[in-house]
Amino acid sequence: MKFYTLIPKSLKPFFEIELENYKTEYASGNLEKAWNHLERAHIIGQKYPYSHSLVHWKMLVFGFKIKNGKEIVGQIPRLIFGGIKSFVGKIPVGNPGGANVPPLKPFPIEKELQNIFITAGINPI
Repeated sequence: MKFYTLIPKSLKPFFEIELENYKTEYASGNLEKAWNHLERAHIIGQKYPYSHSLVHWKMLVFGFKIKNGKEIVGQIPRLIFGGIKSFVGKIPVGNPGGANVPPLKPFPIEKELQNIFITAGINPI
């Protein structure tokens, strides 16, 4: 069994760009676009415990900021268990991480994100 820890240096800039874009869109009041950047950051970082947990924390905070009870309740177990699942390599690849989707269901990775993984030399699976 392979244990995962920190996001690789080649992938980290893409992850950080998504988080920065999230902040920018949120500050501008573009909540839908902001959320989309959190989902993209989740897909990029979900294989790595710290990055995975960080995105779920941001999703939980987002849920509080927009007063969405479903998101708040849905993020708590994801925050608790997501990092552990990442550490042991048991993630649902492509899952966007929100409470609006089943937490263990894999999803296809959109082409643009596939290209990010290719550019970074990382296999998302």
